[in-house]
Amino acid sequence: MSTDSSHVLAQAVHDLGAALWFGGAVMGVAGVNKAGSDLRDPIDKVRVAESAWRRFAPVEWAGIAAVLGAGTQLTRASKGRLAAQHGWARAGGVKAAVAVAGAGATAFAAYSGGKIGQLTEQAAAAGRPVDVSDASIPSSGTPAEIAVWQKRQRAVQYLVPLASGANIVLNAYLVQTYRPAATAKGLVRRLLPG
Repeated sequence: MSTDSSHVLAQAVHDLGAALWFGGAVMGVAGVNKAGSDLRDPIDKVRVAESAWRRFAPVEWAGIAAVLGAGTQLTRASKGRLAAQHGWARAGGVKAAVAVAGAGATAFAAYSGGKIGQLTEQAAAAGRPVDVSDASIPSSGTPAEIAVWQKRQRAVQYLVPLASGANIVLNAYLVQTYRPAATAKGLVRRLLPG
């Protein structure tokens, strides 16, 4: 495979992974979590969301791995541009940091969901009532410890699509810097700063 075709393949893998990560995160926040409000049994609201997120997790992590792996390959293939074109390394560094932060937020959201599920099952087994508005929104009848984890999960779940979406935007910026006019401008700014 030529360098150009491997670069195209890495870009395609990266973009498909980013789309999967972003789309899945938005669907989860807007669909999976909220779908629980249609159920009558509060424990089912948590169980259904936890099950859906757990089943989607391998696919979501495949998307994240594609972003991180293909992003590393694209960076390696562009090391000359990193050194020569003004602003490119900074944008690439920000993009990498956003991707890693988004992966961390995804992991914490999954951990929080697991804690919510665990605490809900423990309360049910002990015969304590558990009431929730949906998987990530407590109600007045939600035990305090579960409510704390729901609030944490909800906050971080909104960070995931923000981070994965920012990754897509930064990638679009970096791809556009490959245009000849942008490359020339970046080289001139590197050679003649200020």
